[in-house]
Amino acid sequence: MDEGDWLAERFEAHRPRLRAVAHRMLGSAAEADDAVQEAWLRLCRSDTSGVENMGGWLTTIVARVCLDLLRTRRSRREELAGEHLPEPPSNGADPADPAHQALLADSVGLALLAVLDVLTPAERLAFVLHDMFDVPFEQIGPVIERSPAAARQLASRARRRVRAAGPASGGDPVRQREVVTAFLAAARGGDFAALLALLDPDVALRTDREGVRMGATEEILGAQDVASLFAQYAQGARPALINGLAGAVWAPGGRPRAVYLFTVARGTITAIQRIANRDRLEELDLVLLDG
Repeated sequence: MDEGDWLAERFEAHRPRLRAVAHRMLGSAAEADDAVQEAWLRLCRSDTSGVENMGGWLTTIVARVCLDLLRTRRSRREELAGEHLPEPPSNGADPADPAHQALLADSVGLALLAVLDVLTPAERLAFVLHDMFDVPFEQIGPVIERSPAAARQLASRARRRVRAAGPASGGDPVRQREVVTAFLAAARGGDFAALLALLDPDVALRTDREGVRMGATEEILGAQDVASLFAQYAQGARPALINGLAGAVWAPGGRPRAVYLFTVARGTITAIQRIANRDRLEELDLVLLDG
């Protein structure tokens, strides 16, 4: 094995973690891939003979790339609009791997990615690296050009802001799965009262453009109308894990054509996102469940 192949092999071993870090930093699968690719290019241009911790070194490089992107986004006051919502995390691993499923079960929800968007770039980096990936503040500080103590303060401030968002941050995948599983069971069993009880009165079901082209309604508001829809069409949807969170998949002939992502807060479903765009579907980690 020549040096190039050896370097590539080491990089690929760290790619899932690097992509996970970049995705949680940026909230975009495409930008995460770009950041990881930039880390690979920098690795190829660098002398790493003295690097003892390759994973830590690469994580630092990806963090710096993400920080630059976040600062550029903030300076231009770019706002995500239209269909560009925070995207579910995906690390490219085999969805059938039990270890991968365990990792996904701890993954951050869509709503938390939205909360992270209100943090400053430095706050977001400190919070994501430390609280989600256990990177020490001694390593985080140089990335954001602050002391370890200042990095700790930034992470603490970010943590308070995230907690202030309440249960909607989607931090409890176990509770989310319990609520969604009960909801889908009620829909299949025709228990309309149970459906209504599990839906927030102001729940919103929103569909992307591809789903609308397929005949779905772009937006349905209110528990009554959302419950009626699921009571009518629940038999066509299969329970699934979607990036580690409970959801549903419409897969005629075994081919996923649309997925339903659920946001749960305070024990009820507050939002449902229906995705039918093929590119988005291919980026999701789908594990179909029995039922």
